[in-house]
Amino acid sequence: MLILISGASHTGKTMLANKLMEKYNIPYLSIDHLKMGLIRSHQTNLRPEDDDELEAYLWPIVSEIIKTVIENNQNLIIEGSYVPANYKSYFNEDYLKSIYFVCLAMSDKYIDNHFDLIKAYSKVIENRIDDSCYTKSFLKDANHSFINNFKDDNNLIIIDDDYESSIKEVEKKLEKEIK
Repeated sequence: MLILISGASHTGKTMLANKLMEKYNIPYLSIDHLKMGLIRSHQTNLRPEDDDELEAYLWPIVSEIIKTVIENNQNLIIEGSYVPANYKSYFNEDYLKSIYFVCLAMSDKYIDNHFDLIKAYSKVIENRIDDSCYTKSFLKDANHSFINNFKDDNNLIIIDDDYESSIKEVEKKLEKEIK
């Protein structure tokens, strides 16, 4: 099984991937780690903030990793924001049967009411060196983009009130897929 977690920055993708890794003993790959490896090794001239270009650059690589994992009947969790809205078009039905996709996004209300908590939890799994560009406005814009791009996907989870209950919803859906 391939678990693909996408969503806006600071929505808890990495934390969810880590939690699922521990619960199901499935390794995970962070698309951000792949991105930084390619940037730091000078395999690309793109910069970490070149989001649209990075998605176009990274997704063909990530989609082929997904196919390889499925073909080898392996399990992997892949998390990151560089998943295009048309991700399904990269796979035939046989691949899609083995992919569990979830997209995390936060409502404006959630961001307004929990901004300090969002910032406080941003370093739970990874050490963010400089988080100053992540303002309420930035987070709202990023989340609007994911909500608009994935609004027709049944696995778009909009975190509106209680973060933990939203994540438990993802876990319940996933539990059904794994059985």
